[in-house]
Amino acid sequence: MTAIPQKTSQALANRSIGSRLSGLLTQESVLALALVIISFAVTIVNPNFLAARNISDILSNSSYIAIAAIGMSLVIISGNIDISIGSLIGLLATIAGRLAIGAEAGGYPEIFAFIIPIVVGVASGALIGFFVAYLHVPAIVVSLGMLSVLKGGLILWTGGEWIYNLPEWFKFAQQRPLGIPAPVYLMISLTIIGAIWMKYSATGRAIYAVGGNREAARLSGISEKRIIMTVFMINGFMVSIAALLFATQFNAIQSTVPSGLELLVITSAVVGGVSILGGTGTVIGSTLGAVLVHVIPAAMIFASISDYWRQAVQGLLILFTVLVDLYRRNQQSYARRK
Repeated sequence: MTAIPQKTSQALANRSIGSRLSGLLTQESVLALALVIISFAVTIVNPNFLAARNISDILSNSSYIAIAAIGMSLVIISGNIDISIGSLIGLLATIAGRLAIGAEAGGYPEIFAFIIPIVVGVASGALIGFFVAYLHVPAIVVSLGMLSVLKGGLILWTGGEWIYNLPEWFKFAQQRPLGIPAPVYLMISLTIIGAIWMKYSATGRAIYAVGGNREAARLSGISEKRIIMTVFMINGFMVSIAALLFATQFNAIQSTVPSGLELLVITSAVVGGVSILGGTGTVIGSTLGAVLVHVIPAAMIFASISDYWRQAVQGLLILFTVLVDLYRRNQQSYARRK
């Protein structure tokens, strides 16, 4: 038996250690570590940051963003994007609020206030998916057009008026079973379901395949049109759930599009490790990303740092994450060539 030279053996051992370390340093573990470090650093300055009520409020406020980011993650992993979700959330929240007022007056069943926004959300996703999959219009163009249509239509319909006197049965997001906000349960449940589905289902694996290499996916027998339609319809469903949480978290709803909401959702997905180029990422990462982008401004408030830095930090997070993703892809490409 030929002995392995000592230098070669040492090099293989070092490479094995490096591989194990890189395997441990996943995007999810890095985000979890960042959350822990930020939390304890701010606690040194202001011990109230880790108070149970504050942590509960942060998780509750990030829940509807995290749920919307789950759908956005699937869209981006498939190699597309949807920038109309902010307008869609505003529209669906308004529809839900007005239906709740009508149901309280006895016009129709209360369940309509929850079911109809979901149907409209899925239909909106299916419409975008149809244009992208079958008419081959770039997703960013379709969603930009949808953003303008929804935003303008909402203003024409409502005039920006507030919806008051919402019934108590409608205020789902304000419920706190066992002292934990109801949206947190929903966020965790949908994240777990999404993670398992993306990892173990044939459709989930096909989404990664289409986003990573469309031609190879096509040659493998995967229907690109079906996958694109699927991800946009799931995205519409997730956005509708996020809209219902957004609508039910307060005692009134303003019938306008929330400012910068789509950027916040996309930031959560990208910071969570979803590659803007498609093909990689997880819904667990996007959920952790949503929590992180809510922890940072809260930490800045508790540390008495000006809120004007919030958007700058958000932009730097996006830039840093994209650069890291590009570096990782270049390293993988270089390793394959060797």
